[in-house]
Amino acid sequence: MQIILLEKVANLGNLGDVVKVKDGYARNFLIPTRQARRATAAAIKEFEAKRAELEKAAAEKLAAAQTLGEGLAGKTVRISQKAGVDGRLFGSVTNADIAEALTKLGFAIAKSQVRLPLGPLKAVGEFPVNVAPHTDVVVEVTVQVVAETE
Repeated sequence: MQIILLEKVANLGNLGDVVKVKDGYARNFLIPTRQARRATAAAIKEFEAKRAELEKAAAEKLAAAQTLGEGLAGKTVRISQKAGVDGRLFGSVTNADIAEALTKLGFAIAKSQVRLPLGPLKAVGEFPVNVAPHTDVVVEVTVQVVAETE
């Protein structure tokens, strides 16, 4: 299916690009999240009329994400979990736990913005974690997992 991107999408293209994607990806994700529209002649014409407005909105989103990224850079988040004597956790620390801890610190971060390439954290220690408030803004945050004391 041919679609017009209404914002930058990672691994796909930039604002205004007309790209061909699988039908399901367009119908079930890109179009409902308002990241794209079907590339019909009328939609292309309408997009060209609104292009400046959409570019301005995208620039504002990027500026807000960069400000958030500057505040997040170098932060350390402390999360306590139950652990055994050998330092392994009973359970794990997931991206949702990290996002919740960052939100408590005053940063509006969704769990989808926390990137754990090696999967959930399953041991006590300090781990570098990437947080991406925007596709162009990725900052590193240190997550300190400590054993819970009762």
